[in-house]
Amino acid sequence: VQLQASGGGLVQAGGSLRLSCIASVGINSFNYMAWYRQAPGKERELVATITVGGKAKYVDAMKGRFTIARDVAKDAAFLGMNSLKPEDTAVYYCNAHSSEDYWGQGTQVTVSS
Repeated sequence: VQLQASGGGLVQAGGSLRLSCIASVGINSFNYMAWYRQAPGKERELVATITVGGKAKYVDAMKGRFTIARDVAKDAAFLGMNSLKPEDTAVYYCNAHSSEDYWGQGTQVTVSS
């Protein structure tokens, strides 16, 4: 299983980005997919999850600003990010979980003040 994450970049505070995660297999084979992030000098932290049934959950700090979605036809998960803040700067990782955990390579998001 391979996960290909993309969509990161440099954006000003208040801006938006949409991250994509393309899986090499059908995403219905995963119990859930998720996005994590890791800021410099910090541990990797959960951002949001979405189940095979489409139920989404968010870490409190991201509620109302981030939206996780999945598209079975595209074998993809997405993370829409609005009202970005400098503290959102991190490498964002796509994760998929079935009997194992699979990780994408990460995509850098940098938010300038």
